[in-house]
Amino acid sequence: AAMAARCRLAARFHHVHGTNVQLDASRTRATRVQSFANGLCFSQEPLAPGQVFLVEIEEKEGGWCGHLRVGLTAIDPQHLEVVPEYSLPDLVNMGDTWVFAITRSHNRVVVEGEAAAPVRAPPWDPFLQIERMRILRDTLVGRSRPGRYSHILDDLYKTNVLPATARRSRIGVLYAPQPDGTADMHIVINGEDMGPSARHLPTARPLYAVVDVFASTKSVRVIPVEYGFPSLQTLCRLVIQKHIIHRLAIEGLDLPPLLKSFCQHE
Repeated sequence: AAMAARCRLAARFHHVHGTNVQLDASRTRATRVQSFANGLCFSQEPLAPGQVFLVEIEEKEGGWCGHLRVGLTAIDPQHLEVVPEYSLPDLVNMGDTWVFAITRSHNRVVVEGEAAAPVRAPPWDPFLQIERMRILRDTLVGRSRPGRYSHILDDLYKTNVLPATARRSRIGVLYAPQPDGTADMHIVINGEDMGPSARHLPTARPLYAVVDVFASTKSVRVIPVEYGFPSLQTLCRLVIQKHIIHRLAIEGLDLPPLLKSFCQHE
């Protein structure tokens, strides 16, 4: 219960952020209102081991080169006199910060001695396994809005073919403790672990999530992640989606409106 409460508190943005960032009243949506920089955001609270700070790309803006950047920092945002203009290289150069630039492809980090294409879990496995941690996969995977071609987009999301920088894509960051007392940082894109993108992070200090709403990424939204057993809503959605052709068919089912909306949009 304590872990769940802490995760709910951290599932929003810190009130300290870049000068071009505008947060909504709930501090779960961050929009860069002008330019292409000064879009740095942080998690409200430090992350717990294995806790995913997950965001969904809501809006894109053409004309800029570059995309979303995510990572972790041991710097308390509250202690920043001035929020840096960029996560890379400005915040990283301040030390104790690890940031990963999300690209359209080639996001997987191959560790020396590791196979380039690790075996994935079966598509029906509801959990994503990262080292000794199991995380419910359902929330981690982005979904298109219901529409004529939504079933095609959903299939692309399932195979992680859709570019990581696309609208509705979901990007998460977490750290996994290691036996030597340090931690590895992992990036998760649409339910797939990209591998350890940084190693030997200090776990003696609190680690905050870093989200840089940079360049062509205009707006992102924090998505709360379930831990432990799937909720009844999630289980219902999995069963319903398993027995329909695509989500357009949900509208014709004799289901409560709230459940229909949950199955279609989230």
